[in-house]
Amino acid sequence: MNSIDILPKFIVDYLEKFSSNYWELENDSNKKFENIIVIPSIAESQFILNCLKSLEENDSEIIKNTLVIVVINNSKNSNEEIIKDNYKTFHILREYDGCLNINYIDAFSPDKALPDKLAGVGLARKIGLDLALSKFNYESLNSKILYCLDADCKVEKNYLKSVIFNFHKYKLKSAVIEYEHIIEDNSNESIAIVCYETFLRYLKLALTYSKSHYNYHSIGSTIICDVQSYINSGGMNTKKAGEDFYFLEKLAKQNKVYTIKETLVYPSSRKSWRVPFGTGRRISNFIPFNQREYLAYNFSIFELLKEWLEFFNSEDANDTSEIISKAKKISNELYNFLISQNFKESWNRILKNSTADKELQKQKIFWFDAFRTLKLIHHLRDTIYPNSNIYDSLQILLKKMNANFDCDFNKIKSSYQLQKNLLISLRKFFRDNL
Repeated sequence: MNSIDILPKFIVDYLEKFSSNYWELENDSNKKFENIIVIPSIAESQFILNCLKSLEENDSEIIKNTLVIVVINNSKNSNEEIIKDNYKTFHILREYDGCLNINYIDAFSPDKALPDKLAGVGLARKIGLDLALSKFNYESLNSKILYCLDADCKVEKNYLKSVIFNFHKYKLKSAVIEYEHIIEDNSNESIAIVCYETFLRYLKLALTYSKSHYNYHSIGSTIICDVQSYINSGGMNTKKAGEDFYFLEKLAKQNKVYTIKETLVYPSSRKSWRVPFGTGRRISNFIPFNQREYLAYNFSIFELLKEWLEFFNSEDANDTSEIISKAKKISNELYNFLISQNFKESWNRILKNSTADKELQKQKIFWFDAFRTLKLIHHLRDTIYPNSNIYDSLQILLKKMNANFDCDFNKIKSSYQLQKNLLISLRKFFRDNL
């Protein structure tokens, strides 16, 4: 009997529609699990064991019911150095004799390498997550949880326990885990990651202040979801970069994405050639204390976004003409943006098909999603509110949120130590208050 024949129908339907049979688990057994961690790995032989060792320190009973799937991948046209490194990872995993249940996927050898047009972290994650669906114990009543992680990350000892506890206690469907980039010294990379993580936290804090439904960190190695939410989302997308942003958006349209704060993921802060944007690319491009590297979205954008969302998400904001009229009063550029997004036609069609108030409120979240939120932010940046120094914007935001930090903002722009101290304070603030 084919293994797909004994899976729940909704899993079979998904796999037949969205998944590929081209890749397979290389070290498979009949054992089934309740937690599955998927780790894309490209030229990560130097780091993969550190990641696994951090997982080994988790609760031994939970580890027994947890599978780790490493997707060793590269494109068909990857250079020889990358392919050689992936072979090293392959041998490391094949010879692994630790306490983890390890499986791996060959997406790197000549016959199995990823197609050049799609090769990237999105496809690698999707391959692993899709194959993970056949490895769950569906007879168990416990949540079937999928974990996204990266090969150069580390996790805390309570990583698995905290996720399971939160999913069960709050009946979660999706979540992200709090994180802290690893900062080891005063190198240019460390200076860069302090600046970049501050930007990420500023953005999340500003979206929270604006009351956006999509106010979570978009970091791939922190994403957790249950199997049903993964299926309902149509699975992971195959984008070369930004796969985390678009996948989380799909999860958030089903249920509010929760933040788990009792544990941490530690992403790497090293340079990267892997993606055209994100942490690694930002570190590669960083020039210490160059003004342009410290620019961020002007806080005025989020004041406008807050006013818009408070009106649009209110139960009174249903009539298309009234919404458009109010948007123009808030800002001509907000009005211009809505027109460019065909809001009138879209909202009239939504009103025609949605009569219940609850359904209309849901459609508001769907229409003004994470992507449109970001597009509006960029439109306002490009038209009326150009980027400003991140520490100027952050200082205003913290005051607005009545968050008092012991920080000399007059000196911080040229002091790495003050920047680092502020980031440490921000991390604590996020864990204690958000």
